[in-house]
Amino acid sequence: MRMGMLPAWLVVLVAAVAAERLAELVVSRRHARWAQVRGGVEHGRGHYPVMVAVHTALLVGILAEVAVARRAFIPVLGWSALCAVVLLQGLRWWCVWSLGPRWNTRVIVVPGLPLVRRGPYRWLRHPNYVVVAAEGVALPLVHSAWLTALLFTAANAAVLTVRLRVENAALGLSA
Repeated sequence: MRMGMLPAWLVVLVAAVAAERLAELVVSRRHARWAQVRGGVEHGRGHYPVMVAVHTALLVGILAEVAVARRAFIPVLGWSALCAVVLLQGLRWWCVWSLGPRWNTRVIVVPGLPLVRRGPYRWLRHPNYVVVAAEGVALPLVHSAWLTALLFTAANAAVLTVRLRVENAALGLSA
């Protein structure tokens, strides 16, 4: 593969993930309106643009790294990572479904509502962030973009440190 050449299937995969993220934003906006009507309060607006930038950089980074560094597709790694990505998308939407209209890409809390204890929230406090972290490794490794996986993991850890502090405080949870 020459520099600048990307496999069409990888571009389609990254575009599909980007489209999924846009669908999340549509759902998130609808849920934000639902919360606002019920007195929802947004917390931690300052970190949100950084989070969006980190997630956007993940998708751009995959394509850039594969093109510039000429990363090879390693079948056993690529197919395993792709299976993980598909599984993780299912888990992501299970989280969304479990929270219902309370799920949002922002931290918006409706006062007086109890914590959700269904779906994956029966076992984990923040399962969606586990999905995000795992996907940040799996998606780049579909085409051996290991540097993007490492950089996203570090940047995501920094963002999640802030995000979890904000979200736990907003929900009245101890760290």
